[in-house]
Amino acid sequence: MGAVTSADGTAIAFNRLGEGPPVVVVGGATCDRQLMRPLSDAPATRFQVTNYDRRGRGGSGDILPYSVEREIEDIAALIDAAGGRAHV
Repeated sequence: MGAVTSADGTAIAFNRLGEGPPVVVVGGATCDRQLMRPLSDAPATRFQVTNYDRRGRGGSGDILPYSVEREIEDIAALIDAAGGRAHV
């Protein structure tokens, strides 16, 4: 398990699985990385998968008010941690 810090200072928790080109798995609105783990395991045989808790879920923090832009900043921080490029 690791964590990145998003642009607004929120800690975003993640797990990294497998090796290969980086992929960030974005869970649904009510999902956390534990629920998304089965979906993340399959591509981890060929890719480096970043499976994360969206803000306000699981091990990730949250700073109000909510906005879609904060979610995009979270993904950007995860992509940076994966080497600067990733499939989403």
